[in-house]
Amino acid sequence: MIKNYKGITLVYCDEVADALDTQKPVVALESNVITHGLAYPDNITTAKKVEAAVRAGGSIPATIGIEDGRILIGMTDTNMERFAATGKIPKVSSRDLPVILAQKGMGATTVASSLVAAEIAGIPFFASAGIGGVHRGAEKTMDISSDLIQFTRSKVAVVCAGAKNILDLNLTMEFLETHCVPIISYQFDDFPAFYCRTSGIRSPHRLDEEVDIAQAIELHWALGNHSSILITSPTKKENAIDSQEVNGAIDQAIFNAEKDGISGNSITKYIMHAVDRVTAGKSARANMAVLINTAEVAGRLAAAHAQFRREEVPPTI
Repeated sequence: MIKNYKGITLVYCDEVADALDTQKPVVALESNVITHGLAYPDNITTAKKVEAAVRAGGSIPATIGIEDGRILIGMTDTNMERFAATGKIPKVSSRDLPVILAQKGMGATTVASSLVAAEIAGIPFFASAGIGGVHRGAEKTMDISSDLIQFTRSKVAVVCAGAKNILDLNLTMEFLETHCVPIISYQFDDFPAFYCRTSGIRSPHRLDEEVDIAQAIELHWALGNHSSILITSPTKKENAIDSQEVNGAIDQAIFNAEKDGISGNSITKYIMHAVDRVTAGKSARANMAVLINTAEVAGRLAAAHAQFRREEVPPTI
């Protein structure tokens, strides 16, 4: 199905179009995982595992991408194969979307651009392993992820495992508080740190019941907010990495990066590779586990939210 939204072409795969028409739960996913993660064919295998995890949670996956100047709302096997096998597909954040669409090009969506696409496509849920945040040293560099800015603009519930602890997580939490973006930890007390179960930072709110989260989402938007609501769920204990082990590797990597003159966009990849070396490849495996677990949790929460919407009785005035 093809729709036009203010001059933007949205191409829905049949399964996603049917799910939205029949009010079935749908979870949007970013395509950056396919193009900027593992090499082919491991990347497409991983993407399909993430989609399968959403299905296991009871929802329909909708992987978002940019193809020939159109936004794909859910990918067919052909779409996914093209994204997985084609080299040098640019990573497209929300600021890049109008340019890539105007050029009729291809693009892999990030968290920020996926939120833009999900909202205009009518998908209220999005899942990502981890969000961006405020980088260490941001008081000098002003390096703040566009994910955080987009949370203040997109009416989408975001399910994640927190943010990587290569970031300044205290400042990340401060930013979200300042911009009134609710953070709810699902069945956990702390804000998680990607493949570490806890960042050591207490979450502002904890909810244990899926129906309560569904109601909180609806109430957030009913109160006039046109912003995201962040729901965090930690990775499973058996897949987690000890935070002290990771933090030591991060501190050393940051020191080495400064000594080697590495900065800007290059530093994140540099630090992640350093952590992977120190943990003997354990972080790469943990990364995969976070992707799968978060997608499954998002599937369950989206299903609960869809059921809540169906059953909710509007108040009489």
